[in-house]
Amino acid sequence: MKTILLDIGGTFIKCSDSRQFPISSEGSREGIVTAIRRAIGPMDGLEGIGVAIPGPFDFHRGIFLMEHKFAAVYGESFRELVRIPDSISIRFMHDVNAALQGNIHLLDLYGQNVALVTLGTGLGFSYALQGHIFTNEKGSPARGIWNLPYGGGILEDFVSGRGIRVRYSRKTGDATQSALSIAKKAFAGEKAALEIYAQTGEILGEALAPILQELKIDALLMGGQISRSLELMKTTLQNALPGMPIIKAPEQAVFTGLGTLFENN
Repeated sequence: MKTILLDIGGTFIKCSDSRQFPISSEGSREGIVTAIRRAIGPMDGLEGIGVAIPGPFDFHRGIFLMEHKFAAVYGESFRELVRIPDSISIRFMHDVNAALQGNIHLLDLYGQNVALVTLGTGLGFSYALQGHIFTNEKGSPARGIWNLPYGGGILEDFVSGRGIRVRYSRKTGDATQSALSIAKKAFAGEKAALEIYAQTGEILGEALAPILQELKIDALLMGGQISRSLELMKTTLQNALPGMPIIKAPEQAVFTGLGTLFENN
């Protein structure tokens, strides 16, 4: 079965054949459509399209429901928007669920209870019990942690890329650094950067501890851009989650997860 798999983010569309195309989730309807069409490419002979995309989104019907991103296409059908023939099968998966499914497949975790945290511009969470991923009625992860109350705000404000930048700025007075550049400073031994990442692990671990216990999770997977620097926060994260295996998720997991949607075809 000839398929193309797409990981649609807020700034780039990544394709399973290693191509990347810029997209602005805050852009116009025409701009969004053009970017998706370019990523799909020629449809001659194409039998399936797998799409990983953030929510809110109706993953069963393929309808955009986001108001903060992709607002220009809110309420529209992906198929009709991009003019995809009915002969081509389209299957959708929340990007965090796709990553979790890929991890389960790649690491053979079907017999375990596992959770995935994705750290990047936002904070994602999904869990699976004995290989079954739990979702809500629209297909998004059944449980979110991004908006858990913390420090007078929400958890995402403290452990996402934005949170790392803000906390570093407050500590050093330098508001010009990105989460990546702060990580590079930490790996180079800068005390302030090391403390910020260690604190990130501590905050996240303390928030996760009761949830992972409630769900009887056997292993925690860490994905997303910031989790590439897991070594900087793993000690404090582990201290908050004693005995919990913490695994850095393989980066190809999203496409592996999407690919499983077509395994029976």
